[in-house]
Amino acid sequence: MPHIEGHAGHQTIAALGQFGIDVMFTLNGGHIWPLYDGARGTEMKIVDTRHEQSAAFAAEAYAKLTRRPGVAALTAGPGVTNGISAVTSALFNGSPLVVLGGRAPAARWGAGSLQEFDHVPVLAPITKHAATVTDPATAGAAVHAAIGVAAMPHRGPVFLDFPLDLFGPASGDVPDGGAAPGDAPDPDAVARLAAMIAGAERPAFLVGSDTYWDGAWDELAAAAEALGVPCFFNGLGRGMLPATHPLAFLRTRGLLKQRADLVVVIGTPLDFRVGFGRFGEAQVAHVVDAASRTAGHVDVPTVVGDIAATLRGLADHVGSRVDHGDWIAELRAAEDAEVAAEAPLLAADSDAIKPTRVYGELRKALDPDAIVICDGGDFVSYAGKYVEVHQPGTWLDTGPYGCLGNGMGYAIAARTVHPDRQVVVMLGDGAAGFSLMDVDSLVRHRLPVVMIVGNNGIWGLEKHPMQFIYGWDVACDLQPDTRYDEVVKALGGGGETVTRPDEIGPALRRAFDSGVPYLVNIMTDPSDVYPRTSNLA
Repeated sequence: MPHIEGHAGHQTIAALGQFGIDVMFTLNGGHIWPLYDGARGTEMKIVDTRHEQSAAFAAEAYAKLTRRPGVAALTAGPGVTNGISAVTSALFNGSPLVVLGGRAPAARWGAGSLQEFDHVPVLAPITKHAATVTDPATAGAAVHAAIGVAAMPHRGPVFLDFPLDLFGPASGDVPDGGAAPGDAPDPDAVARLAAMIAGAERPAFLVGSDTYWDGAWDELAAAAEALGVPCFFNGLGRGMLPATHPLAFLRTRGLLKQRADLVVVIGTPLDFRVGFGRFGEAQVAHVVDAASRTAGHVDVPTVVGDIAATLRGLADHVGSRVDHGDWIAELRAAEDAEVAAEAPLLAADSDAIKPTRVYGELRKALDPDAIVICDGGDFVSYAGKYVEVHQPGTWLDTGPYGCLGNGMGYAIAARTVHPDRQVVVMLGDGAAGFSLMDVDSLVRHRLPVVMIVGNNGIWGLEKHPMQFIYGWDVACDLQPDTRYDEVVKALGGGGETVTRPDEIGPALRRAFDSGVPYLVNIMTDPSDVYPRTSNLA
């Protein structure tokens, strides 16, 4: 257990280092200067943003990309509250986000110091742990313990704030070691699930983010191949099997409600994204990483514990099983038919650019390890339909909380963690308004990223449904033909506006070759309606 001299900031940085955390995302504020001082001369890199929401989103994306906790340092008062939506997203995503906040001095509490605000009651409902550090000698131990809580399944955000007068000279011990492993699943429950899968005629796995957090891509492949089970994906589950794997399916999830007799939902809640756990007449089973993830609204067989261990148990099933070859062939035929049907959409040559054409051109330009970030509504929904994911941890969407504005923060983290990969951010023009100023952060930190804006001049996710339900709409229109590319150029990046389908591919090539943050502003058809069938509520 190392003994750290200096002050609470030095202990904090040492505690972060025990978990392999090497980047701190922040926006400068006097209440957190001691944290910067603690990082000085260490391997901790400080990356600053133009808004605390971007800093917190960047820290969450760091966690998603590395499967280590990510840290955001936010100054007192509005610095902390500016990060709240990103913290809430991390809660819904199960992301191990560590937020370190400044705090007005304890000795003057109640006297009206600058930005004096008790953050803890506000953060407590949206974190696994929220507290104020009160003893400078145990600051490192408090930070280490909080990080461990964030990293322990079920993962999630934690919050600690530090009164400004806590940072006087002090030394303290920082515990060794990082995150504890998750709980082992009940082997009898795993055996029962394996027997259910083996005995089903048309089973399927629906794989979500917690499977990725448990690092279980090899175990997933082994279980799917051993039992002959087709796999569908959402969230960070995308890429757990490469899109080219014979058991990976993207376009035929609707058949689960029509044809499957067993759907095993692995590592994602039974929420609106998975039909609230109902797939027609199919039996449903649930695999979760912690008891807190057990569904309360449906009664289904559930296996609780480390997902990689559960999948290893499924792969080791030694009983007889029904052959699923006909079922897999049926799905593959349907998948191939969908691929054929989408070809003209991806090549659509209409005067008003269809979003599908954008994705047809993007697919040609993406490397297999490219990181695709989603920030928006209808335009970004097409990404989920048409972007094929080939590696784990390369698909970053905002998650079930649906908070816009994650794009620039996620991009900052992605290019910081993977400086040699393509990073592309898909933005609706509405979403672009939340965080585009943080292109300045990309420019200052020399983080080249390609941004693609589907610019239809409306809030499409709201306008079309309002028109359908009410016959009218309000507060759904944006300024048409806005030059978001000029905003990026003014901030030191590059960009261009595209108005014809045949311009998209060359513009994307210029963007990826530019070596700077580059925005391709594509004027898309405002009458295009994403074919949404999900019940969001």
